[in-house]
This record gives sequence, structure tokens and C-alpha cells, in this order.
Amino acid sequence: MAAACLLSTATTGCAADRTAAPEAYGFEIVNTYPHDPQAFCQGLAIVDGVLYEGTGQYGRSTLRKVELETGKVLQQATLDQRLFGEGIAVWDQRIYQLTWQAGFGIICDRESFQEVGRFPIRGEGWGLTHDGKHLILSNGSATLQFLDPKTFRVVRRLDVRDQGAWVRNLNELEYADGAILANVWTSNRIAWISPQTGNVTAWIDLEGLAPPEVRSDTDAVLNGIAYDSPTKRLFVTGKNWPKLFEIRIVKRP
Repeated sequence: MAAACLLSTATTGCAADRTAAPEAYGFEIVNTYPHDPQAFCQGLAIVDGVLYEGTGQYGRSTLRKVELETGKVLQQATLDQRLFGEGIAVWDQRIYQLTWQAGFGIICDRESFQEVGRFPIRGEGWGLTHDGKHLILSNGSATLQFLDPKTFRVVRRLDVRDQGAWVRNLNELEYADGAILANVWTSNRIAWISPQTGNVTAWIDLEGLAPPEVRSDTDAVLNGIAYDSPTKRLFVTGKNWPKLFEIRIVKRP
């Protein structure tokens, strides 16, 4: 069953109750694809069957268009060596890419990858997605920011909690059929968040998914979520992981 269908009850059933326990989910691997082990994944998206990825680290940060089946980089733009690339959002004909501590994000043309503008960020930039109305940004705290896509002003802040407790270190983001999915830095779980209340309505536990060759690397954490809405497919990867996984979410008893 597709992720959005499986979690439909979780995302609505406890939306108004901050004390309700989130649903618990595991996973099954549907497909495995190659992923560049040198790609320090900070942002992931899939549009029209093609992956877009933002990578980080000073001197190595990029924006990429990647063939899903082979992992081949079809197109790439390299960021200034003084910038540390972060999350991305692909929206219409634009790609928005955050930087970590430079105080701005970059806007690129989706076809040419040419920079066409920049937008201000208050504090750090971590994860980025959009809901069709606003850009949604994380900064490592427990609060998400909703930005007007024209003025880039923060029009709303959403505090994320699990049964009333703050969920900090929110990182890479993905908007999936009316919910926000978030990696939590250094955790093997994905938070399924109600955009109305900020409640974590479900946790997806991906313990054991990391490829064996990166499990001893403390920097090679789970980071990267892409949801293909037309096909209801969910993809995940991590920093410097040699593989990208399509997974199916499975409810735990």
C-alpha cells in the first residue's frame, strides 16, 4: 500500500490532540538504485521521474539532476567553494537551494541550472520543501518556517512536537499528500508531521536501512526524502550512501 494511503488515518486521527501517541511504522525495500557515494546528500526531490539532489560540504556542494535507475549525474552546478549547500525544493521551473550559514538561498532555473536570484534566510538553512503555496524551511530547531514565495517573508511558524515534547534537529523535508515528512538529524526515523498543528502523527523507523559500508561513519546519516506524488513512491537515502532506496511503509503491530 502506498505511503500516503497507509498513513491517512495517522495524519488525521490525532491531528488535534498533542498528547496522542504517534502511529509506528517500519519499512520494506521495494527497489534499490545506485547513489553517488561522494554525494553528501542535503536535499532530494523527484519530478517527472527524475531526481534532483543538493549536496553539501565546503568546496564540494552541488545541485544535481540524476537519472534514477542508474544514478548517473545528468546535469550539475557547483556552488561557490565558500558555500555549504543544504536542502532543495523544485517548484515549477525553479529550484530553490538553501545554504547552511551564508544567510541566503539560491534560486536556479530548472532547465539550465543557472542562478537567477537569491533570497534571505534568517539563521541557518537545513531542509526545504513546498506545499504549493509556501516554501517550508527547517533550521535544525523544532520550528518550521513557511515563506511567501514572492517576498520570502516568513508568514507562519510551526512548532513540531511529539506528544507535547519538542522534536528538534528537523532536517531534510518533503511534502507528501498533505503532510510534511522530516529527517531528524542523527536519527534513523522520519517524522510524519501535520502541517496544521505541528503534531508528529507517525514515525517511520528506518533502523537497519543504511548500507553496511557506511554504518561506522558517524557523518553518513539518513538524510534525503523524495516522494513521487503521481506514482505514490517514496525514496530515501543518506549522506555519502552508495544506494538510494524505494521503500514501502509497513504498519507495526
